[in-house]
Amino acid sequence: MATDLRVSLIDRCNFRCTYCMPAEGLPWLARDDVLRAEEVERLARLLVRLGVREIKLTGGEPTVRPDLAFVVARLRAIDPEIDLSLTTNGYLLDRLAGPLAEAGLDRVTISCDSLLRHRFAEMTRRDALDRVLAGVDAARAADLTPIKVNCVVIGGTNDREAVAFAELARRTGAEVRFIEFMPLDADERWSGDRVVPSATLRRRIEAVFPLRPADRLAPQPAQVYRFADGAPGSVGFVSSVTEPFCDTCNRIRITADGQFRSCLFATEETDLRGPMRSGADDGDLERLIRTAVAGKWAGHRIGRADFVRPGRSMSMIGG
Repeated sequence: MATDLRVSLIDRCNFRCTYCMPAEGLPWLARDDVLRAEEVERLARLLVRLGVREIKLTGGEPTVRPDLAFVVARLRAIDPEIDLSLTTNGYLLDRLAGPLAEAGLDRVTISCDSLLRHRFAEMTRRDALDRVLAGVDAARAADLTPIKVNCVVIGGTNDREAVAFAELARRTGAEVRFIEFMPLDADERWSGDRVVPSATLRRRIEAVFPLRPADRLAPQPAQVYRFADGAPGSVGFVSSVTEPFCDTCNRIRITADGQFRSCLFATEETDLRGPMRSGADDGDLERLIRTAVAGKWAGHRIGRADFVRPGRSMSMIGG
């Protein structure tokens, strides 16, 4: 059974990142179609019983969900030992970091794709870099650590900022993760020539800051490196396109509307919300989940002639 669960709490977002959704947004789910707090808790409790040890809350943008701290508190009550984290654009963290920490959140991952104000605004369609960086500071003050900073790298856009992000890691102690551009954008403008291989970024950083592999105790999607001179922070590379890690992936996902996915790029989903609301017991839900996990495919086939894009974009699946 997989041990890493991603739960999307909402499909809405206050940003409009170019690699994720159109400028005008997407058709949002009706309120009643989104999983309720008690439904999120029930599914998480069942999956923890089946072996899940990490739960990451995603979106859309999870901080725009009004009951987020309440959801966090309910999930923390399931098991004090699970790793409970949140992926966010950071825009609202200056006011939410403290309450989320008090509710039981362990740490945060903050998306930030450029350290240049004009480029950040171009990529997110929001002039909000200062607020996001303030969110990093607020997360550190609330001890939502170790903080990770996700940077989606797009060729010809932000790929020359790798060293600047390494400097951010050294200055803040965060782990900056460079993520290869994947075909999950709602506009379907992805092309292979805009993918910057992780190896290229690693060489650029090592030319300035020599790196050494970090010791990792469990499989992770990122190849993580620390700075050879002992500086704080680290850099990681998620090479989803050029160096797929499908054979070691241990992630499963639940979308905001209660669909179970065994892979980010899955073309099929298993409905859990419908059966749950129709009276299914935990045994029924467990059978649905086990069947879906057993049918997980070997890999996503990006770049191959038979690759099929998922029917939903990243914000609709959950990051």
